[in-house]
Amino acid sequence: MARRSTPEVNAGSMADIAFLLLIFFLVTTTIEKDKGIARQLPPIEPPTEKPPVIKQKNLFIVNVNKEDQLLVEEKLMEVKNLRQAAIDFLDNGGASSGTAEYCNYCKGKRDITSSDNPEKAVISVQNDRLTSYAMYITVQNELVAAYNFLRNRESQRKFGWKFTEIKNGIDTGDINDAEAEKYKPKMEEIQKMYPMKLSEAEPKKSGQ
Repeated sequence: MARRSTPEVNAGSMADIAFLLLIFFLVTTTIEKDKGIARQLPPIEPPTEKPPVIKQKNLFIVNVNKEDQLLVEEKLMEVKNLRQAAIDFLDNGGASSGTAEYCNYCKGKRDITSSDNPEKAVISVQNDRLTSYAMYITVQNELVAAYNFLRNRESQRKFGWKFTEIKNGIDTGDINDAEAEKYKPKMEEIQKMYPMKLSEAEPKKSGQ
């Protein structure tokens, strides 16, 4: 009796199906992007360039230790109060009236022992190497929120719209290029009024 041969399976179509499935997953799958803190680094200065001299009163020092405790201007502070403290510093306007450094749009206390104007004001942040990442991000967010508050206030006063809403619209593409070009000079004006000067010192080793 003749032995019946085993029928072969045509695998050619399987490769086509696998290829189609691969294309389907590539097209439909959403790949999450890592989010970070947007920062524009300052331009590299020539080695012969001397660093600018900053008056102590124009420097707002924020320290975070290994226990995630916040020390602002050498005083313990809750992180919930950091934003307002930064706003008060940036918006102080302590320079004397009639001087070149006087800020006529600042609404702060005009304390002569605090910052002269927003252009001179620098916020310096220093973390311990054991500071948690969550605390690091929280501090950065609060400080950026202080700048955004002041920029929104002035853009609302001068132009009738919020700086952050327009910037977000441009970044996401909700505002087209033609409209963005109209906003650009006004946004630069607001940024010049409250330039973001956040200095981040090298983290300290625990125990220093």
